[in-house]
Amino acid sequence: MEKKLDQLKQRLLEVNDLNAAAALLYWDQSTYMPPGGAPARARQLATLQRLAHEKFTGPAIGKLLDALRPYEESLPYESDDASLIRVTRRLYEREVKVPTELAAEMSRHGAESYQVWTEARPDNDFERVLPYLEKSLDLSRQLADCFPGYDHIADPLIAYSDYGMTVATVAQVFGELREHLVPIVQAITAQPPADDSCLRLLYAEDQQLAFGVDVIERFGYDLKRGRQDKTHHPFETKFSIGDVRITTRVQERFLAEAMFSTMHEAGHAMYEQGVNPAYEGLPLARGTSSGMHESQSRLWENVVGRSRGFWVYFYSRLQQVFPEQLCEVPLDVFYKAINKVERSLIRTDADEVTYNLHVMLRFDLELAMLEGALEVRDLPDAWRARFESDLGMAPPDHRDGVLQDVHWFMGQIGGVFQGYTLGNIISAQVYEAALKAHPAIPDEIEEGEFGTLHGWLSDNIYRHGRKFTASELIERVTGQPLTIAPYIRYLKTKYGELYNLR
Repeated sequence: MEKKLDQLKQRLLEVNDLNAAAALLYWDQSTYMPPGGAPARARQLATLQRLAHEKFTGPAIGKLLDALRPYEESLPYESDDASLIRVTRRLYEREVKVPTELAAEMSRHGAESYQVWTEARPDNDFERVLPYLEKSLDLSRQLADCFPGYDHIADPLIAYSDYGMTVATVAQVFGELREHLVPIVQAITAQPPADDSCLRLLYAEDQQLAFGVDVIERFGYDLKRGRQDKTHHPFETKFSIGDVRITTRVQERFLAEAMFSTMHEAGHAMYEQGVNPAYEGLPLARGTSSGMHESQSRLWENVVGRSRGFWVYFYSRLQQVFPEQLCEVPLDVFYKAINKVERSLIRTDADEVTYNLHVMLRFDLELAMLEGALEVRDLPDAWRARFESDLGMAPPDHRDGVLQDVHWFMGQIGGVFQGYTLGNIISAQVYEAALKAHPAIPDEIEEGEFGTLHGWLSDNIYRHGRKFTASELIERVTGQPLTIAPYIRYLKTKYGELYNLR
């Protein structure tokens, strides 16, 4: 059995190496690649995807998994070997249903579509991306149809990123959350908006980036195993546990953009850097779900990074970096500025209270497209109507409307956006558990110390990688299933104090 397990690991390492090479090519396309490289890059990514898919779904891995089943069943559920076999079998049984050519075509199309999006968005040109978006929808339906028997066409797509969740379960969670969010949004936006003019002065790019890197190093992001670069739409990517990179984008007249996207992506990266090194190159060596991953990015960005305690320590340091802009701005004014609640156009810039309305809008629109109830050509009008209904405003153009998010322009529609709101919910639930274990964490944050929080997260979440499903991990960490209660408590406490809500 040990020999067969070694054989399985060797084959899995080869698949991982192909996927890592593809990830490196995508990172390059998103950061430094000249636009002229796009056609060849799409072909290269498709080739690597085809080779990885063929190698993973070939009969050799299937036979090894069958041979190892008795060994898996003889081990404790939580053992590393049993978990590796179990998770690999789940992924194998999923991928073997997908034709290799479909997997390769989705990769090729995604690279082409992404490049077109980077050029079409600044030009406000929806017509240019329309055929690519229509093809993405067709490919997404083909992918879903590889898994017959679903209750909703989006269920198999959601399972890729949030295994165990379905349209029905997500819709239930979203419905409960919406009932609480809408009254809070209405109560806050009925007041005069907070003054955030201090964030909209001129802030030099290099100084912004340096300050952000200093913050995330203090969080625990290891720059000996990572780096930060600029891109169109920030993301984290991993080539190995020893090479986990992040990207950000900078606006010199909006301080919050780079600062909080850097914290956000560092949250993702610290999760990946914290995986048990023994899992290197194997299916266990990554975060367990989109929602759990997002919980870490939102925890560090919002629960920590937008807390008053955090700025008790860091604000004087930020003032030293930007004395002309901030020396006369009191901490409380700055704190309210970075937590300003308002109806806004851009999801990634949205405040904590309205953010989830942006996610729900996208989730519902992609379901309508997948169901055939909404034609892609009509998406901008549907977007505008829903935006007016939910947020009381309409985007003035496609650039800040339907073209703002990269996700639909990377080759697939469906199965991604739900993770953002699930992550917000999980972040509060996990943080409550961390405070229960270590009540002094808020005091340590005020001193610029994050070792206790980072260490607790590493021990309870990061090191496990994909060993447990998200639902299993949430129960292990918090002692209860997923619940919105901690998140609602967090929002009502924080924003009740900020906006004097009853």
